[in-house]
Amino acid sequence: MRLQDLDIIVTAPPAPGWGGRYWILVKVTTDTGITGWGECYASSVGPQAMSHVIRDVFERHMAGENPENIELMFRRAYSSGFTQRPDLTVMGAFSGLEIACWDILGKDRNRPVHALIGGRMNERIRAYTYLYPLPHHSMAEFWTSPEQAGECAAEMVRQGYTAVKFDPAGPYTMRGGHMPAMTDISLSVAFCKAIREAVGDKADLLFGTHGQFNTAGAIRLGQALEPYSPLWFEEPTPPDNIEDMARVARNVRIPVATGERMTTKAEFGAVLRAGAAEILQPALGRAGGIWEMKKVAAIAELFNAQMAPHLYAGPVEWAANIQLAASIPNILLLESIETPFHDKLIKGSIRVDNGFVIPSDAPGLGIDVDEELARAHPFTGHDLHLNMQEAPCDYQNGNAFQGGAPAKEG
Repeated sequence: MRLQDLDIIVTAPPAPGWGGRYWILVKVTTDTGITGWGECYASSVGPQAMSHVIRDVFERHMAGENPENIELMFRRAYSSGFTQRPDLTVMGAFSGLEIACWDILGKDRNRPVHALIGGRMNERIRAYTYLYPLPHHSMAEFWTSPEQAGECAAEMVRQGYTAVKFDPAGPYTMRGGHMPAMTDISLSVAFCKAIREAVGDKADLLFGTHGQFNTAGAIRLGQALEPYSPLWFEEPTPPDNIEDMARVARNVRIPVATGERMTTKAEFGAVLRAGAAEILQPALGRAGGIWEMKKVAAIAELFNAQMAPHLYAGPVEWAANIQLAASIPNILLLESIETPFHDKLIKGSIRVDNGFVIPSDAPGLGIDVDEELARAHPFTGHDLHLNMQEAPCDYQNGNAFQGGAPAKEG
């Protein structure tokens, strides 16, 4: 069996676009007629340029190869162009293709992917959700309303979730780590207070920051949140500031989580060695794929650290996250996004049931992709999957971040 054909579909979820402005799906077919699906998570270039990168990685390192040879193909891509170092774009392309290889192997052997990478460790996997506006909420007001966040959190607990994530401390600026405005700290405390009061001890609070603060600012904010005992303080400093993130971890009594913008065991290993995080959040469509993150999970065991796969993408990456999570002993949480479009794209083949995901025993990734639906929603915009703002932090009027897509796009 050899890898033969590649098709790339860039599909756009309907507004407001939870999961990003577009998802890059790859369809890989073997010379025996088996099709595997993967997803390349985001990128630092637009989807048209990224599609060329994906095709180059496939044709240069994978076409004609036995899909079993994951390690060989990884080393080819990782070493490409005399690099042998993490490359966000190249590894993003390889990751989706690697996921497709596992889907092929599972279908060829009529076994789920987790059965091929160590077997099932977990019969069900605890899931968490980001707090999105409920139907009666104002899309524009929700992101700065502790009351609406608390109401949403209570509804998620009613649905069975035992952990909810939110990130009120904007803005996400390209200017690097900044000192939060006092209004950002006050609003963050108000969110934690309202959500804690709404859920009591029935759910963990997951506080996101997406790497926007300098070290001193992250410490100030983190210490202000300590009374509400969040389960994690996510990416408090920019992802390449590992030693600074370790300083935050030493000075804040909330576990630090990081990883959605990292790739390969080289970067995750550096985080663990520095003591910068207790919880790793790889996005499998970017971080190197299923096999590479299986290695990272094993390394994390040595540091008594846990895994919480990240998801701000489509359901194909979600399926890959689930297969990894099913097979490792140190899974903490699994991020989920449930929208009608996510559900329709995989024909309802993954569902969160009372706050947990049950890994499928179906072959491969365990999903049935609606290719016709994916092609019927092409991405026609010019923005990247997510954008960062150029304007600096506003210390006079306050800041607001409206989640994955601004209200005007809704």
